[in-house]
Amino acid sequence: MTRPRPLQTAGRPAEGPLIELTDVRTHFATERGLVRAVDGVTLTIQRGRAVGLVGESGSGKTVLSRSIMGLLPRRGVVRSGSIRFEGTELIDAPRSTLRSLWGREMAMVFQDPMTSLNPLMRVGEQIAEPLRIHLGQSRAEARDTTIRLLTEVRIPSPAERLRQYPYELSGGMRQRVMIAIALACGPTALLADEPTTALDVTVQAQILALLSEERRERNMTLVLVTHDLGVVARHTDEVAVMYGGKVVERAPTAALFRRTRMPYTEALMRSIPTVDDPPHTRLAAIPGRPPDLVEPPPGCRFAARCAYARERCHAEEPSLVASSDDPDHHYACWYPVGTVEPVALRPADPAAVG
Repeated sequence: MTRPRPLQTAGRPAEGPLIELTDVRTHFATERGLVRAVDGVTLTIQRGRAVGLVGESGSGKTVLSRSIMGLLPRRGVVRSGSIRFEGTELIDAPRSTLRSLWGREMAMVFQDPMTSLNPLMRVGEQIAEPLRIHLGQSRAEARDTTIRLLTEVRIPSPAERLRQYPYELSGGMRQRVMIAIALACGPTALLADEPTTALDVTVQAQILALLSEERRERNMTLVLVTHDLGVVARHTDEVAVMYGGKVVERAPTAALFRRTRMPYTEALMRSIPTVDDPPHTRLAAIPGRPPDLVEPPPGCRFAARCAYARERCHAEEPSLVASSDDPDHHYACWYPVGTVEPVALRPADPAAVG
């Protein structure tokens, strides 16, 4: 079977800023106080690029992606800063503005398709709905386009799948349906939040390869949210590493792996098991716990877990600055990797790692 061409590929600029974040803050009101989930992120995402948002659970990457999309509740959330999409300000934008962008200009693939898909709607109806609402397609046109999309995301027997419910599909097929829904109206930007969670390794590789191929063919911007540096190494052009609600290092992907500057990024890399490790090799866990985002510590938020930390790190917060030898490589650290000798830290408590 010949693979169909993407719905929208022509007429898009190849370069230039698409999403511009300036001092973005997203705080949640709780009984203990404000949780600073995203706490001052400035980031520019270029058109047609694949950008990885990387960090541990609780680092703020999912909240940042939902802040960009405008998918957070209005009550109990304090938002500030600026999020501009093709020049349109999205912070506190009216719902009508966001609805005009969702699907047509920016779309999202969520972490768990089983809870994101409507269990009471057939697969075909869920894909056809945005086609009819945003593109004004007739029922017959939407059905033809839906079959085309299912073929494009490599779901076998697409015409038969139209009448199935999500529970009748495997996890990998459900995630492909989510991708088909996100791609239906030919968005300019696609945000994928841990799109391979709970999938086996083979299916993970297929889903990531599919996203990368669709991005290239559609000249689409891809923001890939993940905790896996191995994923971003193969599927992104740039990486932004988040910790404690902040971006602590950002660089072109090759530069980040060639010369890591932020100790937190180095610790993430060291925690990745490799096939060269002997059997029963102990995993290299990062000691300690992530910071309390209700009462974040003074200074660098990673200092308590950092082997390179000195007295200044606990007192003064470093800013994100450009490397002296690479203006595209930014990091927030007083003592970057290689500038001072590391010190031994207490091993992580296995009961505290989760």
